[in-house]
Amino acid sequence: MKVFANTVTFNYSWDEVSTANWHKYGPWNNKTEHVIAVDTLARDVDTDTGILRTERLITCKQTAPEWLKTIMGTSMDVSYVYEASYVDPSNKTLTMVSQNLTWSNLVNVQEEVVYKPFGDNQTKFSQSARITALCGGWQRIKNSIEDTLVTRFKENAAKGREGFERVLEMSRIVFAEEKARQRQLM
Repeated sequence: MKVFANTVTFNYSWDEVSTANWHKYGPWNNKTEHVIAVDTLARDVDTDTGILRTERLITCKQTAPEWLKTIMGTSMDVSYVYEASYVDPSNKTLTMVSQNLTWSNLVNVQEEVVYKPFGDNQTKFSQSARITALCGGWQRIKNSIEDTLVTRFKENAAKGREGFERVLEMSRIVFAEEKARQRQLM
């Protein structure tokens, strides 16, 4: 098993970040063009805790390495990820956990992302991924797969941060315009 970890501080409040999170795969983010669809499977609020729990299926267009396509005997251009998120407004925490559904007989990728307030108008983003290749005793192949996926996670984390910064900027503009419009109506 290999682990990828990443921490970033966004210069936006937790309220802004947790709201913009729902738009991170939308048209404002040109870094998520690989995301084909995001389908909400379930959403409910725990009446005791106020925690919003959402389950989503994320469909991505991704290219696998040629050697992997050859082994698997398929193009493997579309992959699916299951994501569960928990928005806790009382503790101002947004936690998302995800698990690959595609290639799960070859590799297991479990990711956790947490957004928490960090100082005034800042939000800390913590990301970790546990990557386990399921190749039995073939340690060399197992290490190669895990190393490749850790590298891909690292590259995608940089793109993801860039794209989410754009979503946050656009969200701030839209919300400011909406507040101005509401003041004019008063």
